[in-house]
Amino acid sequence: MDKLSDRDGWIWQNGQLVPWREATVHVLTHTLHYGVGVFEGVRAYDTPAGPCIFRLDAHTRRLFNSAHILGLEIPYTPDEVSEAQKAVFAANGLREGYLRPMVHLGSEAMGLRAKDLSVNLIVAAWPWPNYMEPESREQGIRVRTSSYTRHHVNITMCKAKANGNYINSILALHEALDAGCDEALMLDNEGYVAEGTGENVFLVRDGVIHTPELTSCLDGITRDSVITLAEEAGYRIEERRITRDEVYIADEAFFTGTAAEVLPIRELDGRQIGSGTRGPVTEQLQTLYFDQVRGARDVHTDWLTPVSGS
Repeated sequence: MDKLSDRDGWIWQNGQLVPWREATVHVLTHTLHYGVGVFEGVRAYDTPAGPCIFRLDAHTRRLFNSAHILGLEIPYTPDEVSEAQKAVFAANGLREGYLRPMVHLGSEAMGLRAKDLSVNLIVAAWPWPNYMEPESREQGIRVRTSSYTRHHVNITMCKAKANGNYINSILALHEALDAGCDEALMLDNEGYVAEGTGENVFLVRDGVIHTPELTSCLDGITRDSVITLAEEAGYRIEERRITRDEVYIADEAFFTGTAAEVLPIRELDGRQIGSGTRGPVTEQLQTLYFDQVRGARDVHTDWLTPVSGS
């Protein structure tokens, strides 16, 4: 297996571009031990105008919101962080790829007090063509309901895209993979549908699109984009509590996320959903989304930020 740490390229680290292999931290870095950090997952796509980062401003704003929720003060402005993402993407000569800004605490001290520690920022960029196998976009994926509960709103901060929160997701995903499925569906502490391990979830019933309210879910930027596109296409969106048996009898279901993009769900807990493949509403929203991110539409042009130096 290729090591992500062993490659040529550049990573933006605390204000400067450093060679990929030299972008390191000490083993006593606080975030490595306690998970107090925040990050974003951002995609850039090849468009007729060159490589463009999708909804860069929204991702940067969420990074700062996440940091604020955890009491971290990022030592850069939002504009500087956005420029860092463009700079590192250009420096690596990518046409398409994934960006990972991350804020982490330093190694000045250990312990739960987490006081007087430096706040550090890195931004990396690398090629990442598909989260799932390409045929999954048409055939859909198999999902199982996880035995792990999605975080409760007063156990951790659900609106922060925090490093430590994803232990929950990793456990749920491993459980699903071990059972022969592709993803997990997580329920909240009251048993209602929350989200996937790294995606928001939607279902379609009688032409209406339903999605869980955001009580314990991350406010996904792809989710917001798809809701906007769906409403513009004439669909009604209902944000509400959803039971998992409603998903069983839905006409269609799909996940959304920066990595997953728009991904059909063909089966949940051994029950076929709808026709057992991508449905017409999901297909229409996929088309709108991919046309949007690749610059093939003349609306929401502010969602695409050209990469400087490209």
